[in-house]
Amino acid sequence: MATMTRRNVLAAAGVTTVAGTTALLGDDKVTKQRYLFQNIPPRELIRQRHLPNVELVTMDGQKVHFYDDLVKDKRVVIQFMYTRCKDVCPMVTHHLVEVQRILHDRVGHDIFFYSISLSPEEDRPEDLKRFAEEHGAGPGWLFLTGEPNDILLLRKSLGFTYDDPVEDADRNNHSGMLRIGDEPLMRWATCQGGANPKWIASVIQNEADAPFKGAVNGIRQADPAVHKD
Repeated sequence: MATMTRRNVLAAAGVTTVAGTTALLGDDKVTKQRYLFQNIPPRELIRQRHLPNVELVTMDGQKVHFYDDLVKDKRVVIQFMYTRCKDVCPMVTHHLVEVQRILHDRVGHDIFFYSISLSPEEDRPEDLKRFAEEHGAGPGWLFLTGEPNDILLLRKSLGFTYDDPVEDADRNNHSGMLRIGDEPLMRWATCQGGANPKWIASVIQNEADAPFKGAVNGIRQADPAVHKD
C-alpha cells in the first residue's frame, strides 16, 4: 500500500468534498434549500443582512431612507449616540469634529458622517440640530432619529449589540465604536471612537483610499458586477 502523505490526504479530502457537493446538486429540493443564496450577489446579500432601508428623520426634519439615501454608493462613517449622554457621546462627537477638520472638504463630498440617536423617543430633530451646533459639526454630517423599532433594527443589523439582553437594552452601555464603510466596494471596518482623532482619520482614509486588486494607475475601479442593480 502506498504511503499516505499529507498532500495525498488533502487531495483525498478535496475529492470527497467535490463528490459530496455533486451529490447534493443532483437533488433539486436540496439545491433550492441550501444553495439558493449563491444566486444573490455579495453586495445585495450584505444589503439584505446589514443595511436595512429603514426610514429616518434628519436634524432638519427631512425624511430619508438609510440605504437608498444615505449609504448606497457612498463612503460612510456611522456613530450611534444620544443628546442626553454625558460621557461617551460628547467625547466621540468631539473627536469626529476634529476628524472632520483633518479630512477638510472630503466630508460631504466623498465621505459622509452619520450620527444616529439611540434615544429616538426623546431626541427630536431640533434636539439633534442643537447638539450638532453645540459640538461644531460641519457640512456633510447628518444627525438622525426615527421610529424606535427601526433604530433597534438598524443598530443590530450594523453589529452595535451586546450578547446580554439586559446589557444591550441599556443605552448607557453603548460602546462608542464607529462603523466605517465603502458600500459599493463592500469594505466595512470598525474603529474606536475614543481614539486619537488623527488615528481615526487615518483609518477612514485607509478604507476610503486603499488600493485594491483591479486598480488601474492607482485609480479605484470597482468590479462592474458589483454595480449591477
